[in-house]
Amino acid sequence: MRYEKDLICENIKVDENGRLLFAGHDAESLAKEYGTPVYLMDEDRVRQRCRTYLRALKSAFGDKGKALYASKAASFKRIYEIMKEEGMGIDVVSSGEIFTAIKAGYPLENACFHSNNKTDADISFAMENKVGYFAVDNEEELYAVSEEAKKRGIVQKILLRITPGIDPHTYEAVSTGKVDSKFGNAIETGQAEKITRLALSAKNVDLRGFHCHVGSQVFDSDVYLRAAAVMLRFIADIKEKTGYEASELDLGGGYGVRYVSDQPVIDIAANIAQVGDYIKTECAKLGIEMPCIAFEPGRSIVADAGMTLYTVGSVKRIPGYKNYVSVDGGMTDNVRFAMYGSPYTILPAVGADKERNMICSVVGRCCESGDVIQNNVFLPEDVKRGDVLACLTTGAYHYSMASNYNRIPRPCTVMLSEGSSFVAVKRESLEYLTGLDI
Repeated sequence: MRYEKDLICENIKVDENGRLLFAGHDAESLAKEYGTPVYLMDEDRVRQRCRTYLRALKSAFGDKGKALYASKAASFKRIYEIMKEEGMGIDVVSSGEIFTAIKAGYPLENACFHSNNKTDADISFAMENKVGYFAVDNEEELYAVSEEAKKRGIVQKILLRITPGIDPHTYEAVSTGKVDSKFGNAIETGQAEKITRLALSAKNVDLRGFHCHVGSQVFDSDVYLRAAAVMLRFIADIKEKTGYEASELDLGGGYGVRYVSDQPVIDIAANIAQVGDYIKTECAKLGIEMPCIAFEPGRSIVADAGMTLYTVGSVKRIPGYKNYVSVDGGMTDNVRFAMYGSPYTILPAVGADKERNMICSVVGRCCESGDVIQNNVFLPEDVKRGDVLACLTTGAYHYSMASNYNRIPRPCTVMLSEGSSFVAVKRESLEYLTGLDI
C-alpha cells in the first residue's frame, strides 16, 4: 500500500528520503526534540482557515456576516491570541473557556456564551467579565440571565437556541438539531415560540435573534440550506405573530474535515456562497430583512492543523488472528475512537514512502480494552519499538477532551510556523498530577 493518497491535507508531505513533514517540519525530529506523545498545531493553517471563513462570509453577506470560533474544539491561550489577531469572534461553553480567553487578552464583547446548563456561577462570571452574548437554551436559563442582569443594572444581549428538527445524517453523538435533542427549543412542539414571547417580555434581556446548530462533520451545504429554510420561516412567523423581527441568525458550526482519504475536500467559500444566495432569495420571498448571519466553525479551523506523534512500544503479532502496535499514548490523548469509532489516518514518520502491508490495530497504553486509536491500519512489516507514528487531523477534540485516566500526564502542545516551533501548552509532570491532592 502506497502513501500518496493518505497525504490528506496540503500541509503534510513526504520528502525524497521518505521522511514525513508536517507544516514544513520533520516529524521525527520534532518527536526527538519535544518527546512523545506530542500534539502539533500548524499555526499558519489555523490562520488560513480563519481567513477563508472571514472572506467567504464577507463575500456572501457583506457586513452582515460573522465567524465565531467554537472554542470547545481546542481551548488554550495561544488559540485565543490567534483568534484576536485574525478578527474572529469566539463561542465559549464554560467559565473555564471564558477564563482562558481572558488570560489570552481576548475581547469578550466578541464572545457568545453557549451550553444547555449554565450554572448561576457561570452566568454571574460571564456577566462580570462582559461576555457579549448569551445563547439562551431554555426557560430556566432565560429567567436566570434576566435576573442576574437586573441585579447588575444591565440589559444582556441574547440569542435563543432553537431546534429546527433537522437530521444532518452524521454521527448520532454529534447530531444536535433534531426535535428530541437535549439542546434548544423545538419549533415543532411550540416551545420555540413560547420562549421567544417570554424573552420579548423580559425587561433585562435584549433579544437579538436566534441560534441553531444541527450537527458536526457536515460535508456539503444541504443541511445548512434546510436549517436556514426552517429558521427563516420561523423568523417570518414570529414577525407576523408578534411584530418582532430578528436581526441575527446564527447557523452554528462549520464544515467537515478529512480524517481519511475517502472523505471529500470541502470548498468552504463555494459552500458559503451557496448558502448566501439561498438566504437572500428566501428572505425576499418571506418579506423579511436579511439578518446578520453567523457561522461557528471549530473543527474546520483547527482539526487538520493538528497532528499527534507517538513512539511505538511493542508490536504484538498473533498468528492467524491480528496484529497490535502499541504506542505511548492512547485514549488519554485521543478518546474519539472509543467514543464515536472515529476514522483516522496513521503514517510512519520515517519510511513513509515504504510499502505498508501489515494490517494492525494501533492501540494505546491504558489498561482498558477499548483503548484503541484505530483499527485496520496499514504499516510497514518492519515496524518496531522506538519508531515514531503520526496520527493525522488531531487538532480538534483531542487536547480539549484529554484526560489523566490511569494517572497518565497529558501531552504538550507545540505550535509550528514556517521555520519555527514553540511549546504553547506544557507537558504535564508527575508532580502536577498530585497538585490538587490533599
